[in-house]
Amino acid sequence: MRMEHDCIGKLEIDDTLYYGVQTERARTNFAVSGQTYENYPLYLVAIAYIKKAAAKANSEIGALPTETANAICQAANEIINGKMKGMFPIDVFSGGTSVNMNVNEVLANRANEILTGHKGYDAVHPNTHVNQGQSTNDVIPTAIEISSYLYFDKLIEELTHLSEILSEKSIAFANIVKIGRTCLQDAVPITLGQEFSGYHTLIERQIQQCRKAQESCTHLCLGGTAVGTCIGTFPGYLSAVYKHLAIISGIPVKPKRNIIDGYQNDDGFLMISATIKSVAASLSKMSRDFRLMSSGPRAGLNEIHLPSLQPGSSIMPGKINPVLPEMMIHLCYQICGNDLAITMSVEAGELDLNVWDAPIRKCLQESFLLLINSIPLFTQRCVKGITANEKVCQQYAESSLSNATIISAIYGYEVGTNVVKEAYQNNESIKTVAIRKNLFTKEQAQELLDPILLTQPEECSKKINIFKSSLK
Repeated sequence: MRMEHDCIGKLEIDDTLYYGVQTERARTNFAVSGQTYENYPLYLVAIAYIKKAAAKANSEIGALPTETANAICQAANEIINGKMKGMFPIDVFSGGTSVNMNVNEVLANRANEILTGHKGYDAVHPNTHVNQGQSTNDVIPTAIEISSYLYFDKLIEELTHLSEILSEKSIAFANIVKIGRTCLQDAVPITLGQEFSGYHTLIERQIQQCRKAQESCTHLCLGGTAVGTCIGTFPGYLSAVYKHLAIISGIPVKPKRNIIDGYQNDDGFLMISATIKSVAASLSKMSRDFRLMSSGPRAGLNEIHLPSLQPGSSIMPGKINPVLPEMMIHLCYQICGNDLAITMSVEAGELDLNVWDAPIRKCLQESFLLLINSIPLFTQRCVKGITANEKVCQQYAESSLSNATIISAIYGYEVGTNVVKEAYQNNESIKTVAIRKNLFTKEQAQELLDPILLTQPEECSKKINIFKSSLK
């Protein structure tokens, strides 16, 4: 055991631990959720990047001995490489100071060990050396930005894979005509490929929105220390720390245009959360469509087949549920809830610092991970294996009463409406009624009321105009 002290008093710490007295107090004070920052290792990596950059910057400007800086950097690398597991026991709903000091203590004890052979702070102090030129108030929001940037890399990668599969499906289904649906009612025909092209474009748009939000994560308030005035830093520190952080993280970081604004206002996190929510809502909507299109198999739409992954009932034999689309919908609800918590936390900030950042930290990372972990499952185990029920799709398209749109375009809306009423009352196709009413010959009806023609606007307009000209 070793004895450590802070402004509260002394506390014994097991000598196998690299964290210290402030971490131990926070560990017991905030043990509420069962989740610690070990659940979100990218966030710890982001803080380690900051500490390493600060040590290099302070060494470069002569504010920190090179030997001390090198030891801090070596210790930071161990966090970055995942070698300090179990040393970050603080609950995610702790204050930012506790998280910052947890990392400071781990780095100080490990750096001290590197230099002296033992833990302690006689050579490297968590506040004096590891936290030099910093405050919790700039380290914590900067770590949120950096970890968000890294999460966006992973999210964009997974969305890109999904986009590629959707593009392949839109090509594979290009000639499969089906009925369109608006307000859950029969509409004019559309191809399954056209529908999937819409999903593909949706995901492409989400990727672009992610890139835009990711770029916003490069504007930081690091170096502003307590309230954005840079008090406690040495000359040259600001430019040096951004230079080193960019090299260490691989992120093109820069100071915010107004660092004071970065302390007062956390609306940038609202943009990040809104982007994540947009991705989640888009995936949820797509999943709802897949559930409807695959419903059945005997009393639903049954237009597509989803891969059969597991039994869907404990009592009904053979029932298979669309479990992965349903999972995506569940996740969307959670992410929307996280977005609300983030919104409230941002709005509640007072004056020169927002202290309500624990929900921001926790909810952003949870939302990112829910998407990053679920999208590859959804892509590979669901979307990639979707097949079309071509026979049913064709049957629906040919029986649609909305095919009378062609008749309306040629003979007027009233004529089209009368055809629909007669077809509906007699349970006949539009084609059958149109021929009986001598609106078209059998050959003309076969050509003009072919459902696939209604999915090709230019060709359809051309044939309508030719036919209307023949009536004059």
